[in-house]
Amino acid sequence: MSALILCHFALALFAAPLVRWCGTRAFLVLALPPAAATAWAATRWSTTAAGGADTAVWRWLPTYHVDWALRLDALAELMVLLAAGVGTLVLVYCASYFDDRSRQLGRFAGNLLAFTGAMLGLVLADDLVLLYIFWELTTVFSYLLIGQTSDHKRNRRSALQALTVTALGGLTMLVGFLLLGHEAGTYRVSAILADPPAPSAALSTAVVLILVGALSKSAIWPFSLWLPNAMAAPTPVSAYLHAAAMVKAGVYLVARLAPAFADVTPWRPLLLVLGSVTMLLGGWRALRLHDLKLVLAYGTVSQLGLLTVLTGAGRHDTGLAATAMILGHALFKAPLFLVTGIVDHATGTRDLRKLSGLGRRLPAVCAVAVLAGASMAAVPPLLGFSAKEAAFQALLDGSTGDRWALAAAVVGSALTTAYTLRYLWGAFARKPGLPDTAAHPVPAAFLAPPAVLALACLVLGPGVSWLQGLLGTYAGQFPAPAHPYHLALWHGAGLALGLSGAAWAGGVLLFLAASPVARAGQRLAWRSADLVFGRMLLALERTALQCTGFVQRGSLSVYLVTTMSVVLAGQIAVLVADEPWTDVPAPRLWDHPAQAAVALLTCAAALLCLGVRRRMKAVVFAGLTGYGTALLFVAQGAPDLALTQFCVETVSMIVFVLVLRRMPVRFEENFSRWRRLLRMPVALAGGAAVAVVVWIMAGHRRADSAGAAMVEETAHHGLKDVVATILVDLRAWDTMGESAVLAAAAIGVTSLIYLHRRADGAEQPVLPLPGDHPHAGLRTAWRASRYESAGLPTGDEGGPERTWLAASATLAPERRSLVLEVVARLIFHPVLVLSVYLLLCAENLPGGGFVAGLTAGVAFIARYLAGGRHELADAVPFKPGVFTGLGLFLSTGVALGGLGEGTVLHGWTWHGHLPVWGDAHLSTAVLFDCGVYLLVLGVVLDIVRALGARIDRQIERAAPRPEAGRA
Repeated sequence: MSALILCHFALALFAAPLVRWCGTRAFLVLALPPAAATAWAATRWSTTAAGGADTAVWRWLPTYHVDWALRLDALAELMVLLAAGVGTLVLVYCASYFDDRSRQLGRFAGNLLAFTGAMLGLVLADDLVLLYIFWELTTVFSYLLIGQTSDHKRNRRSALQALTVTALGGLTMLVGFLLLGHEAGTYRVSAILADPPAPSAALSTAVVLILVGALSKSAIWPFSLWLPNAMAAPTPVSAYLHAAAMVKAGVYLVARLAPAFADVTPWRPLLLVLGSVTMLLGGWRALRLHDLKLVLAYGTVSQLGLLTVLTGAGRHDTGLAATAMILGHALFKAPLFLVTGIVDHATGTRDLRKLSGLGRRLPAVCAVAVLAGASMAAVPPLLGFSAKEAAFQALLDGSTGDRWALAAAVVGSALTTAYTLRYLWGAFARKPGLPDTAAHPVPAAFLAPPAVLALACLVLGPGVSWLQGLLGTYAGQFPAPAHPYHLALWHGAGLALGLSGAAWAGGVLLFLAASPVARAGQRLAWRSADLVFGRMLLALERTALQCTGFVQRGSLSVYLVTTMSVVLAGQIAVLVADEPWTDVPAPRLWDHPAQAAVALLTCAAALLCLGVRRRMKAVVFAGLTGYGTALLFVAQGAPDLALTQFCVETVSMIVFVLVLRRMPVRFEENFSRWRRLLRMPVALAGGAAVAVVVWIMAGHRRADSAGAAMVEETAHHGLKDVVATILVDLRAWDTMGESAVLAAAAIGVTSLIYLHRRADGAEQPVLPLPGDHPHAGLRTAWRASRYESAGLPTGDEGGPERTWLAASATLAPERRSLVLEVVARLIFHPVLVLSVYLLLCAENLPGGGFVAGLTAGVAFIARYLAGGRHELADAVPFKPGVFTGLGLFLSTGVALGGLGEGTVLHGWTWHGHLPVWGDAHLSTAVLFDCGVYLLVLGVVLDIVRALGARIDRQIERAAPRPEAGRA
């Protein structure tokens, strides 16, 4: 099962190149995974029909009792056959629906196949958290599929609306899952169904929250607004996601949980009422529309209401009818959507007012549509009739609440018959006064997928008893009545058949009275939910804008004062209310007088920042506070932290200096004396409050420190550097996440620098930056051509004249410093060697990938400061993104590879003897640290290139050019 799901995602990654190589025939290759899933599920029919189940369990997060657990039982068997079987036919249909010139077809194909895999994972998941993950994956992929044509505003809006409604419902459902798992003591779905928790307020709350997610996914009122708008997606998406797969997810979840929670308040009233309302509103709306897809869309909403009523009733017979209707709905609604796509493809329109005479021009297409439409209208001997009869009979035998639902179902069935006739008449009938619509022939391969589904309705109608074993197994989870219902085509002339006849007659009358119905609909129409949703979003945006305008005043000092004041007020309130200092021992001010001296100097530097008016001086004082903190780490015996702090402060100060070149020398904000006097006590009080809280927290520690266990674990592996071991082994996942955040932040910051504006005008020719030259690998030729183009003196061999730095001659004389060039030349390679040493010695000595990367970055910064941007280009002939990407890829790959062992360090270790090095060992922890090293180096280089070299380039462009002819 796991392999079947994962192969969908694996092949989806190669969808784009497949489409480029094979064109639309690539869809036939992409149809292989769902076809394999369909065949596998078919082989398990007898096992699941007999009450058996196939399971697959992998201990994923044992601490949180979350497992990769899959289970194929009777209900999952039905849903897998629908999701995979219909998915296979839809992918085959896409090969004829699209052409090779379609835009972004590869991305569409990958998203559609990945959605199929997510849907299979959803219906097979036997863990609530795993089910939620696949649930949200279907939401994301449906968003991408609906917004496939992103250059159309309607598609973007529809995709955003679907994402907003279903994602909010999913988040609400997640809270319900967590509550349910807490009440049940497990997240395993099969275990919860076997032994449901006792009724309680918490359980009722969990049930309501879960139903919110289910109802939003299945477009039940008041969440039904997103489904009709999603018809902006291509027709294959509508046929699969919005008829056979995605919208069934909510119904599936209700059916899955109904055996255990149907009696929990307010399960039945909520589902029966909302399902009935949705059934009537959707059917009524379908009678007033002219787009064939929208008629089917609102019909789908109506049918989903009926399915919600049947699954929510929570009894044996309604469960049997619900599963039969789930199958029947997929088999008649999907081909109708596919036929709509054929009609649109052949004629260029879906407006039923413009279509005429297609029944004669496309008789085969008409036959398929009539067959599927007859099943939707519950005409015998098709599957829709058998399922509808089962639904009527099950509701007849129910309680009083079911009788009200039965009345709504009969009216809804009449509406179904009416909009079915409207669809068939509008698409294929010849209309008076309207010429026959021109249509090109439809290839057999194009019509085959909907024909297969429609024929399944015809075959399974008389053979519906074949489904009794599988569907009856699911229904058997409910208490069986004295005379349980059995699926059959004919149960004799009874009340259920009479209700079906009444529904047909009512539907025919509604269809014949189309004009009065339309006028009545116009008079009864109220504001659409789509309009209400749009106005709510607009109001939310306006409110957010007003709040932002009120809070974001553009003053950093105001932000800091506000933040510190709120923190200070909260701390003071807690201290006054709880008086936590009463049993805290007196603080020890210092362990050594040197600590007091360093602390006083650091505080003095911080206080000097308050009265500074020059930006550069403020940066220096702020940097001194960081260096003072590093000295405190040294005095306290934390060399790792001190080394990292020193490197971070050095790089930060350099970055600040680079930024300040483009800013005024002085702070632009003018503060009065009273305002400055107000800021100083707030800052002092904020710092004092934080210090008091830290003292109280340290004094209230009662449990043993976690550090002892980490020291013991580190020593167990023969290591001494506890900090490095924590970062690359015990908490490697945290380090990997922080590394990803660091990379993303660097990319975001540097991207702002690299924005080009059209107003800049023509660009002045400049020398290349790192990675800009197309032949960066040809170092000698590159250097010679670069210096020649700059007009620099070159030697006889074509290279530049010998200098301490290769590109120092590119600097203006007033910007050169011979001392700085000599120092940069002398320290560059030793600092790089030092960085490698810090990287490799981290297991037993201070160091690590982070501090080593910063150290290497300092070496390149020195080259840049001494020789300028061309010197940086010579030192780093590659794009910094290469280092960042390679480092992130390496650290992530090692972390993922260590999942099997639980930690990164335990993954793999090599011991050996190297000729020069001597005894050595290499572990996955070292590889992980190498990834961090490359990532940090890439981030530093990227920032220096953006804030240094790029700004230099902009300054050169902005500088006035010398006039022609001037000596």
